[in-house]
Amino acid sequence: MSHQLLQQMAPVLQNFSIKPNYIENFGKVYRVYADQGVFALKKISPQQGTDFIRHIQYLYQKGYNRIVPIYPAIDGRYAVIYQNDLYYLMPWLPNEIKEDRSERHQQMFRELARLHTLSVRDVKVNKEEKEQIYENTLLEWEQHKEFLEGFLEECENKWYMSPFELLFCLYYRDISQSLQFAKEKFESWYEKTKEVEKARVILTHGKVSTEHFIYDDRGYGYFSNFEKSRYGPPMHDLLPFLERTLRTYPKKYDECVDWIYTYFKFFPLKEEELLLLLSYFSHPGSIIAVTEDYYKNPRKHERKSVEKLQREYWLLKNKEYVVMRINEIEQQKKQAQAEAQAQAQAQDGAQDNS
Repeated sequence: MSHQLLQQMAPVLQNFSIKPNYIENFGKVYRVYADQGVFALKKISPQQGTDFIRHIQYLYQKGYNRIVPIYPAIDGRYAVIYQNDLYYLMPWLPNEIKEDRSERHQQMFRELARLHTLSVRDVKVNKEEKEQIYENTLLEWEQHKEFLEGFLEECENKWYMSPFELLFCLYYRDISQSLQFAKEKFESWYEKTKEVEKARVILTHGKVSTEHFIYDDRGYGYFSNFEKSRYGPPMHDLLPFLERTLRTYPKKYDECVDWIYTYFKFFPLKEEELLLLLSYFSHPGSIIAVTEDYYKNPRKHERKSVEKLQREYWLLKNKEYVVMRINEIEQQKKQAQAEAQAQAQAQDGAQDNS
């Protein structure tokens, strides 16, 4: 197999003046051993390549250097096409973990905040389009509410509920409260921004993960896998990572809150950005989807459906804890600012009277 890989990849590596001695296959990544060192050769689709290369070059120009270096080919290109695939070359970093899990996440979120800070820019927002998105979203969420209420009533009217239906009735209050909270935050976001014609966007990584934040032999962390990078709001990087992290058994995830505030320390979200993040994060979309699927296919896979519902409820509760902690911290900050302002005004008034 190794000899076959050598023959297969040799024409690609010629573009980088590398003659491979041995190659290992790790899916879309090849570990290449050569006299010059050990390299990672990554295969992607040409459709991904154009934006990917442009975004990498943009970050280099902005001075962001915590990207796994991409070696140019002999002719200066950052990627070469071979047999309808696009290939680019990087060093193979050892990725030895020299700190605990939390510190690894802290460093990753610091670097993510730096990435967002260096790439931030304002874009014009069409007020009519924003209003349309707002109304369509509220309509969809109102339909979710009606479906949940209707399914609850249907379950409660039965003499004998199925295990799924019984579990749904037990979970209904928490699901409903999450949906209401998401709606309130969404309405607050719109009230705050409906007359604003600009919004911040950043260059998102596209798939933030500790698997894509790897370490060199000095212990410095670097982002890899920018193929899905694109411009969007910061939450497009934050929310998918948080959802994956919290998809576990019920737990008070204080370290997750710490990671988020590490990010906020280096890239603070505006109030309206935080409102939108909390709205989408708290929305119980995945548990509603599982319930809708069961409603359309009752008793088809009862045990699997119950397991899915339970897992999504655990995720809901884990997200709820993180959202409530963020909400609490932000309320405390507002209260402290208001008290400090009132105290300053009182001191000014006392000085004027004297």
